[in-house]
Amino acid sequence: MKRGQFTEEQIIGILREAEAGQKVADVCRKYGVSQSTFQRWRSAYSGMEVSQVRRLRQLEEENRRLKYIVADLTLDNVMLKDITSKKW
Repeated sequence: MKRGQFTEEQIIGILREAEAGQKVADVCRKYGVSQSTFQRWRSAYSGMEVSQVRRLRQLEEENRRLKYIVADLTLDNVMLKDITSKKW
């Protein structure tokens, strides 16, 4: 998936500008994003602080790593079961 040109911190700053009273269309025009992108950002990051976004990113990375470990151990388990079930 393509990585956007804005970091999570920048996105939160853009959302804060709109919450401060500026029109959404003006904010979108200023930063060169579509209103649908802005709405997607709002649904994903509304009400979050920068520290919360960083923590969310860390948790997602940890979750990805743990899923990889579980998949690897499951594969090892299946291979061992196959080996022990065969008649020599």
